[in-house]
Amino acid sequence: MAKIHGGQIIARSLRHEGVDTLFTLTGGHIVAILDGCVQEGIRVVDVRHEQAAIHAAEAYSRLTGKLGVAAVTAGPGVTDAVTGVATAWFSATPVLLLGGRHFVRQEQKGGLQEMDHPQLFRSITTWAATAWETDRLADYIATAARRAFAGRGAPVFLDVPMDVQFDMVEESTIAWPEGHRPTPPGVSADDVAAVAAMLARSERPVVFAGGGLRRQSQLRKFADLLQAPAFLNDNARGALPHGHRLLGNRRRSMAFAGADLVLALGVDWDFRTGYGQKINPEAHVVQVDADPTKVGWNRPAHTALTADPARFLAQLNEASDEFATTDPSPWTRSIMEAEAEAQARAEQEAASDASPVHPERFAKEVTSFLAGSIVSLDGGDIVSTTAKWLQPADQGDVLTAGAFGTLGTGAPYALAAQVVHPERRVSIVYGDGAFGFNGMEFDTFIRLGMPVIGVIGNDGAWNNIKTFHRAFYPDRLVATDLGIRPYHAMVEGLGGHGEFVDRPDQIRPALERAAESGKPALVNVHIAETMRASSNYAQ
Repeated sequence: MAKIHGGQIIARSLRHEGVDTLFTLTGGHIVAILDGCVQEGIRVVDVRHEQAAIHAAEAYSRLTGKLGVAAVTAGPGVTDAVTGVATAWFSATPVLLLGGRHFVRQEQKGGLQEMDHPQLFRSITTWAATAWETDRLADYIATAARRAFAGRGAPVFLDVPMDVQFDMVEESTIAWPEGHRPTPPGVSADDVAAVAAMLARSERPVVFAGGGLRRQSQLRKFADLLQAPAFLNDNARGALPHGHRLLGNRRRSMAFAGADLVLALGVDWDFRTGYGQKINPEAHVVQVDADPTKVGWNRPAHTALTADPARFLAQLNEASDEFATTDPSPWTRSIMEAEAEAQARAEQEAASDASPVHPERFAKEVTSFLAGSIVSLDGGDIVSTTAKWLQPADQGDVLTAGAFGTLGTGAPYALAAQVVHPERRVSIVYGDGAFGFNGMEFDTFIRLGMPVIGVIGNDGAWNNIKTFHRAFYPDRLVATDLGIRPYHAMVEGLGGHGEFVDRPDQIRPALERAAESGKPALVNVHIAETMRASSNYAQ
């Protein structure tokens, strides 16, 4: 019978899981895994930093619903990926990080880059282990995938010693696991009926969806049936398309303060949502989450349901005769009118012709050009400003780092988006500080012929931190200024297209030239440094 090596077993097991792409930065400790991918027809996408590989794997999972996979070499390769795994942990994304490991026979002997990696990951994964036997590698991969998709989802880690990868085993002796994934949980018919009755009685309902709401959730159908204001946070952006008549963007706190019922779907009551304390204390909160530890976290859930929010919505839509209506209530109309007024005020700020460019004008100009694109956001203040102007048509059209606030995700997320959707325009909106983390991934775009367009809102400072620092130590600011650096010239030097602009009327033409170039491009926009009224640190 034919023999295959451990790397090929890993790759074939990944293919059985539906994986068609692996992200990596090469290294001697993983060459058998990479060879296995070549033999099994899995695309290998190589990057310039291991952090970028795991970030790209996370975005791949979010865009496809499949297991995202990255492979990195032992020692510093693995440690470089820790931040990416932590980001996926706080975003509850099913990701597998494969690490190389020294030979088993070198254990405790000081071999090259010898390290007991799993210990690093136990607080930021749902499972971290070492594969010690070649003939069990298929089972290890199946176990990793099963753990990764449990609950909301989570990253997992598996390192594989070099000899376990290289050893040959008889193909016929390998047990290839099948049907090892559970069906996402729903709720009982009684619970669905109870929530439907609450919605029918409510006079001021609000729908709020967060990162725990996965794609294909039927939220559009539900919103049209309920006719209530809906707000989206984190990875739920796009679950209602831009311009939907019930989609709120700027008046969430107002809606929370007046609501008598809040339906929270996969929501984290963390710093981004005021820890859930902005909700009317008399309101009834229905919280639905696949992760039971999220339910009741930081604020009470009066009706607490452990279930996949997408499946729950499908069940609720089946019971819509109880609450469906054809006309928005006076409550709904009042919230959407307030939304329109807030948008009109933002439009006034965005009309500024000042140079350097006002951040609101920057956001409006950039997002208008990027309508229809997949947009990866990477930064602090400029991201929060730009997010309010984005025009996503579907979930996955906006990619952000989520609760962990990681900088450097922009290019890796865009890389995954271009891999998954090569036919679509993919763009990155950066803060100038964030660009410094994984800006060299423009080399990856250039090598792979990916015409990703990046645009930097460049105020020459770590503005979010500078505002916070100034509030406490205004006379001793330190380590907060960067200067207006020519980041576009770096992309030009690598072989891409780059431009610098400092007037608002230059932004759109520069972006059009970037697109027409057909190259990876970076438009560097000098924006005004502004003080923020508050900081996440103080919430």
